[in-house]
Amino acid sequence: MKVLAALFLTLFAFAHCDDIAEDEGVLVLTEANFDAALEKHDAILVEFYAPWCGHCKALAPEYATAAKKLNDEGSTLKLGKVDATVETKLATKFSVRGYPTIKFFRNGNPIDYSAGRKADDFINWMKKKTGPPAVTVATVDEAKALIEKDDVVIVGFFKDQSTDAAKAFLAVASQYDDVPFAITEAEDVFTDNKVEGEAVVLFKKFDEGRNDLTADLTEANIKEFIGANQLPTVIEFTQEAAPKIFGGDAKNHLLFFISKTSDDFQAKMDEYKKVAPEFKGKVLFIYIDIDDEDNLRILEFFGLSPDVCPAVRYITLGDEMTKYKPETDALDAESIKKFVTDVRAGTVKPHLMSEDVPEDWDATPVKTLVGKNFNEVAKDKTKGVLVEFYAPWCGHCKQLAPIWEELGEKFKDNDEVVIAKMDSTANELEDVKVQSFPTIKFFPKDSEEVIDYNGERTLEGFTKFLESGGKDGAGPAEEEDFEEDEEEEEEEAQKKDEL
Repeated sequence: MKVLAALFLTLFAFAHCDDIAEDEGVLVLTEANFDAALEKHDAILVEFYAPWCGHCKALAPEYATAAKKLNDEGSTLKLGKVDATVETKLATKFSVRGYPTIKFFRNGNPIDYSAGRKADDFINWMKKKTGPPAVTVATVDEAKALIEKDDVVIVGFFKDQSTDAAKAFLAVASQYDDVPFAITEAEDVFTDNKVEGEAVVLFKKFDEGRNDLTADLTEANIKEFIGANQLPTVIEFTQEAAPKIFGGDAKNHLLFFISKTSDDFQAKMDEYKKVAPEFKGKVLFIYIDIDDEDNLRILEFFGLSPDVCPAVRYITLGDEMTKYKPETDALDAESIKKFVTDVRAGTVKPHLMSEDVPEDWDATPVKTLVGKNFNEVAKDKTKGVLVEFYAPWCGHCKQLAPIWEELGEKFKDNDEVVIAKMDSTANELEDVKVQSFPTIKFFPKDSEEVIDYNGERTLEGFTKFLESGGKDGAGPAEEEDFEEDEEEEEEEAQKKDEL
């Protein structure tokens, strides 16, 4: 009886799955059909979205295009979507904290999607996760069709695929999820593409059109070759391009903030583009359209505003980001080249943003700190100083604000305690790094120590912490989800529009 019951439930699940609605080829998933969909489809990419989310709206047509292409191919790979504002149990189950969140389910097991947001990015990533690292190309027509299909295609030409070079190529291919790789030993494919010996060829629909690596085909050299050539010499920053820009091997970036509608846009870009080839493979040249509202947060991060643009900044990416600012506002090719050369030579100091010290910085119980007065106040050994590092747009910071004011009022007459705050989007410090908002740090009296606060964000919690000398509530700061803050604000704005 139990066996029959189990069989009935399984059949019911599959029947139910067959009835899953589709929206432009994308499976519409709910709590009722989700498990059945995973049972039927071994490989399914699922977007958890919010209807009001701007990024989700921008993603929708590319997602639908990917679904259609896969369906037209007769692929078993599927795309699905979940309205996380309705299917809250599913969102909680899969730790959805921001929108869109995209997860790939292989045999029911989820992993995070980690590539771009164009249709071909979704397709190539899924195929790399489910197929061989490089597809085998046997004919000239197959090669032409493959090369024509994507903006970037990497082909290994190896007549003997047992060589060290061929093995190195396949090892590299397995490390890239967002770029299609192919391998061929066919003589006519070699001839048609003018390849004589072992080679790795990167075909692309921009810049030179193709790049060839024909010697020293080691794993390290192949990766370096791909990293230097797979992106345009000058690339525009967009939400779709961001994963390729920041997820790649290039860790040195030059950012050009400019309005695409300005009268001198093309002239300025021509100067910028003159310099880029000289640093190819060493520095990624990026431009950012300041007219795009999505990019305003980036300007703020660099202490810029549209009225001071166009402007350039240099960054290096590692455990932490280091920023560099040119000494001059000149944007001719020679000035840009000198700036990049000097940064790489180590003759330019990192740029730390700071606002001017407000005249009334100490007029209220909560003192206002900026980069220029931080050390003088926070590192005053005669006092214990509790500092909130915040961002004006951060929802968690806004919730904390009235409590922080109460705390300042409570300790305003205590000569040994200072309550302070600093806008970390406009002020940076050399020896205090802030990774999330709000971050709360205590600088004890008569000590070089810096103590992170990780207790309750209540008046009572902060009071106990201060009265214990920084012991009750100490601990590594918890990270908040920046994207969640942004989406909360977007949802709030959307609701106001609807009203």
